[in-house]
Amino acid sequence: MFSPSIDSRPAPALRTSCWFNTDEVLSLDSFKGRVVVLIAFQMLCPGCVAKSIPLALRLEQLFERSELAILGLHTVFEHHHVMTPDALEVFLAEYRIRFPVGVDLPDPAGADIPLTMQAYGMRGTPTLVLIDAEGRRRAQYFGAHDELALGAEIGALLAERDGAEGCTEGQCRIPA
Repeated sequence: MFSPSIDSRPAPALRTSCWFNTDEVLSLDSFKGRVVVLIAFQMLCPGCVAKSIPLALRLEQLFERSELAILGLHTVFEHHHVMTPDALEVFLAEYRIRFPVGVDLPDPAGADIPLTMQAYGMRGTPTLVLIDAEGRRRAQYFGAHDELALGAEIGALLAERDGAEGCTEGQCRIPA
C-alpha cells in the first residue's frame, strides 16, 4: 500500500538550461493544483529508453493534463560530449515525446552531476519523482518502477487533491 511521505517543504526547484516542447521556462510553481510526474532520464540510458520513457508516454495518454503533469528532465552525468541539446532535440522527435523536457543545468563548479540531480539526491537514471498538488515531493524511485503501483500512487495523490477523506484499509473515501 502506498504510504507517501509528507514533506511540508516544496520540492527542490528545477534548475534547467533550456526547455523543449514548451515556449516558456517552466517551474514547479506553474503546476500547483496538479500532480506532477517528473521523469529524469538520459537518452543513452537503456532503462530510460526501454522503461521510463514509454511509461511517461502512457501516463500522458491516460490522464488529463488538468490533473497530471508529465515533465521530463534530461540529466546528463556521463558522456557529456554526445548528449547535447541538439542531439536531445532529435531524440525527442524520434521517440515522439511531446511533454515538456528540461535540460538539467550543469554544475558551474565542474562536477559531473548536474544541479537538479544534486538537489534531489538522485542516484542515476531513470529516476521517477512524484510531486503532489501542493508542490511537495512525495515519492522518488531509482530504476524501473512497477506500473500498477505507480497508478495507485497517482490515484491516491489525485484523490488527496480532490478532497478524499483518506485512504485506509484499502479504500479511498470521497466526500458526498
